Amino acid sequence: MATEQELQSLFNNLDRDQDGKVSINELFLSPGLSAIILSETNTTSPQELLSRYGLVEDGSITFEELKEVVEKANNLT
Repeated sequence: MATEQELQSLFNNLDRDQDGKVSINELFLSPGLSAIILSETNTTSPQELLSRYGLVEDGSITFEELKEVVEKANNLT
């Protein structure tokens, strides 16, 4: 389980271009961090994360969307 602050830190590390979104490409660039995100959201791949939660419109996820997904997985403390 992650705190909101820990989740924000992970998100910021993944958001390499600092555009406020993490693209599927950015998830693949950092396997260690993406593994933590996938664990916190109970998904097995970046594609599953985006498709399971209806985030496939632009192929990226914002922090608020990620936070909502982690909350739905009951992993936000």
